[in-house]
Amino acid sequence: MGRIIAIDYGLKRTGIAVSDPLGRIAGGLATLPSGETVAFLKRYSETEKVDTFVVGHPKQMNNQPSENMRHVEAFINRLRKVIPAIGIELFDERFTSLLAHRAMIDGGLSRKRRQNRALVDEISATLILQDYLESKTLTRL
Repeated sequence: MGRIIAIDYGLKRTGIAVSDPLGRIAGGLATLPSGETVAFLKRYSETEKVDTFVVGHPKQMNNQPSENMRHVEAFINRLRKVIPAIGIELFDERFTSLLAHRAMIDGGLSRKRRQNRALVDEISATLILQDYLESKTLTRL
């Protein structure tokens, strides 16, 4: 079984998280400038077996796509062209930034560390991936 990678795509930065080889546990991998993300994922997938890319689906509270969706779609199209062999799934990313901040507070991070947007993006990707993994576990039961 290969790893699953979650991507919290943003205009400036992109948070990336990766599962363990069994697809049970999510962990932060990196935060990159968004323009470098596809090249990074290509290099990573050449050294590690990756089964799926899970991309955060930006939705509004009324379940409609947010303004960022057009940027996410363009990113997904680039990713499909460069790495066509790996499947891509969208997964709801609502509240992940809020939950990332809450996790940082609960983890005792200082106010200065909580202002680190790169760390927030990586934690958000980790939350997207963990929720995705848990949803897949529930569907197998």
